[in-house]
Amino acid sequence: MPAPRINSIVESCLHSDDLARSTRFYRDDIGLRLLISNERMSVLSVADKQVLLLFLRDGTHSPVPTPGGLIPPHGGSGDLHLAFAIAAADFDAWENHLISRGIPIESKVRWPEGGQSIYFRDPDNHLIELATPGLWEIY
Repeated sequence: MPAPRINSIVESCLHSDDLARSTRFYRDDIGLRLLISNERMSVLSVADKQVLLLFLRDGTHSPVPTPGGLIPPHGGSGDLHLAFAIAAADFDAWENHLISRGIPIESKVRWPEGGQSIYFRDPDNHLIELATPGLWEIY
C-alpha cells in the first residue's frame, strides 16, 4: 500500500550559538517575519506558508511540555544547508541586497534547467541558498 501524499514542508530548522543575532539576521537582512521568540527558539514566517525555526544550539535536548502535549527532544549540529525560493526576476535585486547589507556572496550557479542560485553564509556558518525556478525538475 503506498504512503499517503505529503503536501509540503511545514518547518525547517537551524541551530544557532547566538539566537538573538541569528534572529536579527533572518528578520532584518533576509526579511522574514518574526512570529515567536523566546530564550530557546525563534519562529519566522517564510512567505506566510512555511516556518523557519531557529533553535539555540543544545537547547532542544530535553522534552518540552506544552498544553497540548510533549515535544520530544531533538537537535542538530554542523554547518547545515537551507534554500529559499525566489523569483527569477528578483535574482539581481537579491544579489544587490546582499551586497548592500555586507553579506559576502560565496558562489553563484547557473543550473542546466535554467535556474540560478546565490550562496552565502548566515551568522552560524550555515550555507544559505536563494534559488530561482529551474533548479530541479519539480522547481
